Amino acid sequence: MIKEKRWEKILLLLDKKESLQVNEIATALNSSEATIRRDIIELSEQGKLVKVHGGVLKNDNTYVMKDLSMSEKHDLNLKEKRKIGQYAAKLIQPNDFVYIDAGTTTEALASFIEETNATFVTNSLSVAHILIKKGLRTILPGGEIKVSTEALVGAETVDAISRYNFTIGFFGTNGANETNGFTTPEINEARVKQIAMEHTKKKYVLCDHSKFSTISPISFGKFENAIIITDSYPKKKKKNIVEVK
Repeated sequence: MIKEKRWEKILLLLDKKESLQVNEIATALNSSEATIRRDIIELSEQGKLVKVHGGVLKNDNTYVMKDLSMSEKHDLNLKEKRKIGQYAAKLIQPNDFVYIDAGTTTEALASFIEETNATFVTNSLSVAHILIKKGLRTILPGGEIKVSTEALVGAETVDAISRYNFTIGFFGTNGANETNGFTTPEINEARVKQIAMEHTKKKYVLCDHSKFSTISPISFGKFENAIIITDSYPKKKKKNIVEVK
């Protein structure tokens, strides 16, 4: 089967199912998995589908207008979040002044932290709880608690964080792409993320593959202004992307 015909059939299969594994496509098209992987790379680079680990997703950007609760998000892509968190935790060095944003992937990061000679600031109640249980020096800013994400937000939080200068920071995001940057649904939480990012020397966004096909209303940072740690990036790899396998 010629390449263009395979591409047409792959996209038709995605129209019906929206996500497929490489072996499924290979079986359906009676082609080798190596051939299908090459097809997927080319189609991904053309923006016609989203390449993920072991398969593909239909390239329909999902607009997320409000946050899920922490319990709703907790088990989504859990394996990927743990890999990302484990990798990120190793980046913390002795004497670092660390900012950790709210989110389930940053929670995974907190659970893997072993560096005890560092100071941690977080606007996340759940992250703070994990750090405190480890006996780590932890600072919470003031502010209003946003129930759905268990994050401290508002003018008091922004004012407190703006007084700090972090050596390293880890941020969660609802969406990430080169056009819109890093996005989140709610202005108060976006403002906290933006200020914390502006006051951080080494910026890392912890971002599983699903976030690259998601857009939320409020942008809080430019795509190229942070190092992105992810399990899989669907397009041609960029210098600021670290894929954790």
